[in-house]
Amino acid sequence: MVVTKITEISKAKVKIMIDEEFAFVLYKGELRSYHLCEGEEITENVYEEILQTVLPKRAKLRAMHLLKARPYTEKLLYGKLLEGGYPEAVCAEAVAYVKSFGYLNDRQYTLDYIDCYKMSKSSAQMKNTLLGKGISKELFEECLSEITEKEERDLEEEQIIALMKKKRFNPSEADFQEKQKFCAFLYRKGFQIDKIRTVLSLDIT
Repeated sequence: MVVTKITEISKAKVKIMIDEEFAFVLYKGELRSYHLCEGEEITENVYEEILQTVLPKRAKLRAMHLLKARPYTEKLLYGKLLEGGYPEAVCAEAVAYVKSFGYLNDRQYTLDYIDCYKMSKSSAQMKNTLLGKGISKELFEECLSEITEKEERDLEEEQIIALMKKKRFNPSEADFQEKQKFCAFLYRKGFQIDKIRTVLSLDIT
């Protein structure tokens, strides 16, 4: 293997071409440490050390740094690392690494995105945006359904509380028979028994 070209891409980094093909990006200090020069061979040991030790470690740190600034999907983080000149295998390793610690979670990203934009964007708009970020249609629909169901449950609890106030019913002051009676009233209104139990804090079987 021969280092065919070294191109400066910033004050600190250079792009390395090996056998006329892009290999990786190194810091100038790393370049000097490994004594890499255009037209000279790169040993197998040095090549493997860079690919298997130097770049994965740096990519993992880079991924952590990016996630501290803002959330990413797996696809977006992978693409960001790829833009930084990391080889595909190294990008995949770094993404898997941060994901294993829970720092990268497409499901939570989707839930947060829907919750943030549900009042300003249509479902179709949110879906199209998230699909572009690498979220699957199935995951989007699952998360949308979860948020919708949660809002419906919350609304039902608020409706029960409103009826309690209207009827001047206070569970903490009511006896067992009064609680049962009010529970039956709510049930006839169509409220779910688990919602009644939650709001009234009743042990109903």
